[in-house]
Amino acid sequence: MKYTLVAATESETERLIKYKLATTIKRFMGSEEKTKIINYVTSHIPKQLSSYQLIKAENKIVGALRVLDYEDGVLVDEIFIEKEFRNKGIGTSIFKNILKENNVVYLWVYKTNTVARNLYLKLGFKTISTDGRKEFMQYKA
Repeated sequence: MKYTLVAATESETERLIKYKLATTIKRFMGSEEKTKIINYVTSHIPKQLSSYQLIKAENKIVGALRVLDYEDGVLVDEIFIEKEFRNKGIGTSIFKNILKENNVVYLWVYKTNTVARNLYLKLGFKTISTDGRKEFMQYKA
């Protein structure tokens, strides 16, 4: 499926907060941990707007992407695609473009997110550390 990336604007702040919370809050978290994440995300997304891109397909916003400079490469800090647009090749295409443009790419993935984790392994990422729930992965060209 064809998509484009466009710069996020202030009018999309609530959407970005929703996306970030959807990828960070997990059902196994306690209420105190969830509250901390909600407070952090709500206060930080407005400050980080310039680093977000919106993913558009079929003339509507279907997700968001945040890629940051990190050590010797880039960090895919956030990728979210609306449920109805998943498994249509958008995420894979975005990652292939990121890997084509960067020799070293990092990301975090929840161990329970097996679909994403399997994609990253298929693309050549390797786990370099873990914190129990998440894995820190690296791709090197």
